[in-house]
Amino acid sequence: MGFRLMKPSPGPTDMKSSLALIVAVLIAGPTLAAEEKAAFKPDPAKGQAISTQVCGACHTADGSRGLPANPILQGQHPEYLVKQLTEFKEGKRKNAVMNGMAATLSDDDMRHVAAFYASKKAKPGAARDKETIRLGERIWRGGIADKSVPACAGCHGPTGSGIPAQYPRLASQHGDYLAAQMTAFRSGARANSAQMTAIAAKLSDLELKAVSDYAAGLQ
Repeated sequence: MGFRLMKPSPGPTDMKSSLALIVAVLIAGPTLAAEEKAAFKPDPAKGQAISTQVCGACHTADGSRGLPANPILQGQHPEYLVKQLTEFKEGKRKNAVMNGMAATLSDDDMRHVAAFYASKKAKPGAARDKETIRLGERIWRGGIADKSVPACAGCHGPTGSGIPAQYPRLASQHGDYLAAQMTAFRSGARANSAQMTAIAAKLSDLELKAVSDYAAGLQ
């Protein structure tokens, strides 16, 4: 009659070691991914090639002052551009043209093209409606207290320069484009910013157009 050697049950020390190993693996995964992302350096030259091939028809070769229906991309924060392209690709932001264009771009492509546009200095714009410029200025600087509308400058800065990775640069942007986006936020057609949806919902047509036109003249 033979005997089988039984594997010893893992003791407390072995179990602690195994648990420590599992935790280390779980922590190392995201850390390595973050390090790889941080090590990535966007190449504006590659971004320029993508702009020429994919983006230039609507945004011009360098993202400058094209048609008022399309945003000016020069000088925009690269983090914001990547966020918008990603959300177009994922369908979080709806636009028939941009959803299709973004679908062709990899994450690296987005970062390259964003770096290219961010490297350009935005050309000065101008407010066009003299009748509403004072109203637009009041909303931009002080908001509308009785409607609980905060000052635009609180997030986008006194000069419309925005805050990288959080809020876009609006200075010198097409006023028509800004008004269209505010209208889209108000109606729910654009739904990728709960904060802007809430603010736009409180603005009248006159207030919305006035502050959009005012922002176009900021530098």
